[in-house]
Amino acid sequence: APPPSTPTSTYRETLQQRRSLTTSKAPSPPGRTTSTQRMPLRLEIKKKLSARSDRVKCVDLHPQEPWVLSALYSGNVYLWDTETSILLKSWEVCELPVRSCKFIARRSQFVCSSDDMRLRVYNYNTMEKVKEFEAHADYIRYVEVHPSQPLVLSSSDDMSIKLWNWEQNWECISSFEGHSHYVMMARFNSKDTNTFASASLDRSIRVWGINAHQPHFALEGHERGVNCIDYYPGGDRPYLLSGADDKLVKIWDYQTKACVQTLEGHTNNVCSVLFHPRLPVIVSASEDGTVRIWHAHTYRAETTLNYGLERAWSIAAADGSNGLAVGYDEGTVLLKLGHDDPVASLDVQTGKVVWANNNDIQSASLRGARELGDGDRVPLSTKDMGSCEIFPQSIAHNCNGRFLVVCGDGEYIIYTSQALRNKAFGSALDFAWSSIGTGDYAVRESLSRVKIFKNFKEHKSVKAPIPVYEGIHGGSCLAVKGSDTICFFEWTDGIFLCKIDVAPKKILWNEGHELVLLMCEEEAYVLRYSKEPVVASGAADANQLEAGFPEAFEPTFEVSDKMLAGQWIGDCFIFCTASGRLNYVVGGNVTTVCHLDVPASLCMLGYLPKEGRVYLMNRTNGIISYQVPLAVLQYQTAVVRQDFEAANLLLPAIPETELSSVARFLEGQGHKDVALQVSNDQDHKFDLALELNRMDLALAILENYNSTDLQSPDLQSRWRRLGDLALTNFDIALAERCAHNAMDYPGLLLLYTAAGDLDGTKRLAELALQAGHDNVAFTSHLISGNVEKCYEYVCTGTL
Repeated sequence: APPPSTPTSTYRETLQQRRSLTTSKAPSPPGRTTSTQRMPLRLEIKKKLSARSDRVKCVDLHPQEPWVLSALYSGNVYLWDTETSILLKSWEVCELPVRSCKFIARRSQFVCSSDDMRLRVYNYNTMEKVKEFEAHADYIRYVEVHPSQPLVLSSSDDMSIKLWNWEQNWECISSFEGHSHYVMMARFNSKDTNTFASASLDRSIRVWGINAHQPHFALEGHERGVNCIDYYPGGDRPYLLSGADDKLVKIWDYQTKACVQTLEGHTNNVCSVLFHPRLPVIVSASEDGTVRIWHAHTYRAETTLNYGLERAWSIAAADGSNGLAVGYDEGTVLLKLGHDDPVASLDVQTGKVVWANNNDIQSASLRGARELGDGDRVPLSTKDMGSCEIFPQSIAHNCNGRFLVVCGDGEYIIYTSQALRNKAFGSALDFAWSSIGTGDYAVRESLSRVKIFKNFKEHKSVKAPIPVYEGIHGGSCLAVKGSDTICFFEWTDGIFLCKIDVAPKKILWNEGHELVLLMCEEEAYVLRYSKEPVVASGAADANQLEAGFPEAFEPTFEVSDKMLAGQWIGDCFIFCTASGRLNYVVGGNVTTVCHLDVPASLCMLGYLPKEGRVYLMNRTNGIISYQVPLAVLQYQTAVVRQDFEAANLLLPAIPETELSSVARFLEGQGHKDVALQVSNDQDHKFDLALELNRMDLALAILENYNSTDLQSPDLQSRWRRLGDLALTNFDIALAERCAHNAMDYPGLLLLYTAAGDLDGTKRLAELALQAGHDNVAFTSHLISGNVEKCYEYVCTGTL
């Protein structure tokens, strides 16, 4: 290795000549991809971060925080915030390239390696350098952190791999030699953490044990040097991935030591490969400037990404997200593959939640969680139901919970919900259950074809008056979505009902099949549906059927909030918002249940009436819950329906802590007299008493306040409000009392002078003088004829 004093330009030229197996630099890319595009796997790719910088040799994603760490050829390390695209921190490590960096999240640190043959450890919170030491006799290509033990691997151009223990002051506890060329990478096996694999420019991959100095075996098959490797994260396949200077990506079975598949497509050296930990994809990055994504099971080439940032050197993913970080010659890019929302469904009738963990389907019961506090994590007894043949991208129960559908890869499979036995399957871009029949559903097979199935058998196709079908929604009616419109159809005969010019992302029906909520991007619309126009039409002519029945849908109210998910409970709709609130709306009146700490990472599963709780799942499949008493929702629903007899029967079941919110709901509905009886909030009752002209009740409320509160501005303000109402009702005595308690001396002056009360004016002069209201006192003396006192005020300069 050249000494640190070597000029930068000479050093870089020397470095380019060192790799005898390195091919020439890839030509400039012909174009760029868009920031959002669709894959055959139906994973939407979005660019979340694009940060320009010097050449990035390595990237790493933090397992919990929205951070990406970049090691630069210029000798710096950058820490980026992926949500705000802000450079949070930077470290000037050395004057030579930093080739690798990795988070040690459990210690709030990161370790990095550079071409001065040294390892450095930094605390990323304090930016303090924790440790620095010489680790190898040549350039250090890669560092790898053990998933559970205090161990770090380093691989180097000195053809060795070293194992370091940070609990022993970063002592080298083992060294592994056996490669005959530069060791480019070493990776731990996540399923057997006592073993690791190494990639070398000697064209071989070797598998080692951390307690043995000799490799267990070698995998050979690449024609040129191997740059990168990665282990398959799942337990069902003993696979190892490799990329090399022969422009190939290979998948190995490390049990049989055979090459399972070779992926071709890159036109230059493959620099980095990985199995995505959450998605069934293989990702590879190359010096040809492209990042290629392949299906991990079929090995089909899914897409090629080229952002015009020259050569791609490094890729990284984290277990807890769908993110993919890429390091290029000209900066760092973070991509989001698909959505991070958990793939789960809650059967509200049985309380059973089913979710997908990669291809595995798991379930748990949410019954018996009544004693939990709001926001507490629900303890789950997880049951493994089996593995799904397709990669699940959505899961949904049918109307009675007997079946559930798993959709993904352009296919759907219907299972029995108890034992996960196959019931039906087929190809579909979208799937929607009917809320009427057990085996009724619809599928969107293409951009112009939607089919209805009755009792799991094909029934008929529907024809919507829109050029392109972009999606379908189920429920009491079938909805076919266009680019900026939605068309409703009747399930039984596929009769066209109505066309509405909105583009909802979700459509949700209540259990009574009467109310439907159209959840759009920035607002939501609630419509009331009536079957009567359709039934009354009978044997309608062709023109009537073509025009539909727009009178069947009547707008009810609108909610001006950005909803993420929700569920109907009777005529009440409970939902979570993008601003982090858990709300419910009844009759257009919105009530906030609580504020969520991390709204973006929570997905609403649903509400269980027997538990009286709403359940939300985070990205790691953890479930939390919040109490929303069913009696409150039923009471408010009865009020909206004007069924006051039922509402009165439900009122005793409402908890005392909820009476205030119920009273405010009643006030919003115009039932202020009932709200006054229900409310247990004295301030609210006072406001209602004033609005209902109940001066006696308002006076009684004010008299019950503690005497120590008489000087408080809030209490004085209430006395003034009551006094104004008393004047409106010509109750002079009450108005005078209120003005006294409010210490409203100007108001008393006005009251006494208007009433011609000379004695009152004299008393006011003394009160105002004691309270320091000299102007009021002077005016009172002047009106009452006490000229000497007025002269005294003028002479003493009191005024």
